[in-house]
Amino acid sequence: MSRVSVMYPNREGATFDMDYYCNSHMPMAQRLLGATGFSIDQGIGGAMPGSAAPYLAIGYLLFESLGDFQKTIVVHGGELMADIVNYTTSSPVIQISEVKV
Repeated sequence: MSRVSVMYPNREGATFDMDYYCNSHMPMAQRLLGATGFSIDQGIGGAMPGSAAPYLAIGYLLFESLGDFQKTIVVHGGELMADIVNYTTSSPVIQISEVKV
């Protein structure tokens, strides 16, 4: 199984519409990309008490295989990237991982 993690850095002045991300963007991403599931984390703090979260949010999409993600992102990636302006001013950092456990 492969996981695509989309992390939104918490920079000064960055905004994030969590409602839109949870109810519009991620369901659209799951539908367009054929992900088997998704989850979302909202950053609430860093390692030290009172410190800011390094990420405003992290979205996770699960796929049966890396190939399943790769064949759909080339078709729908542009549409998903164009939607980013509807919920954040943060530029996402993307990591693809192989799920071990």
